Amino acid sequence: MSATATKCCEAKTFGHLTGLDGLSNEQMEYHFKLYNGYVTNTNTVMEKLQELVKAGKQGTPEWAELKRRLGFEVNGVVLHELYFNNMKPSGGDLPGGSKLAKMIEENFGSYDNFLADFKATGMMRGIGWVITYQCSQTGKLVNFWVTDHENGHPAGMNPVLVMDVWEHAYTVDFKPTDRKVYIDAFFKNVNWQEVESRLN
Repeated sequence: MSATATKCCEAKTFGHLTGLDGLSNEQMEYHFKLYNGYVTNTNTVMEKLQELVKAGKQGTPEWAELKRRLGFEVNGVVLHELYFNNMKPSGGDLPGGSKLAKMIEENFGSYDNFLADFKATGMMRGIGWVITYQCSQTGKLVNFWVTDHENGHPAGMNPVLVMDVWEHAYTVDFKPTDRKVYIDAFFKNVNWQEVESRLN
């Protein structure tokens, strides 16, 4: 994104996400429309902030509220792109012996432990995201809960596996109380090669 360009985001397309296992094309189309809204809102907020700066209105209530909103909108774009790109139809199991598999075993004791921790994090009450981060200092993998889009990101850590657990991610296909079913469906479609490519 460019701080000087009026339009800082361009919506991406995710045509590779048709025919997911357990997540309908209708569900994904709904989700893409919501993502496009974040792109539009990010551009709108950035444009309005630039107008206020040019008018010398930094520090005004309107400027401050837009500044606070910016992280929500931008992360709404970035996290959705990471989420969509770490899925593919019939993603399959984590390849044994891969770099990622070895790191998960080193950090969690086993893949089953990692999966149990990640899924339990996803079942926490609230709306947000579950993200496996790699620490830039230690290289270790840790699962985090991120509230909304912007609250709870650990500074200096790299997102590796990203799962949306806002209700809009699954309520076309499932009841709001069926988050567990959605999480199981998500793991049928994880693109482990993409996830591993995000490792430092």
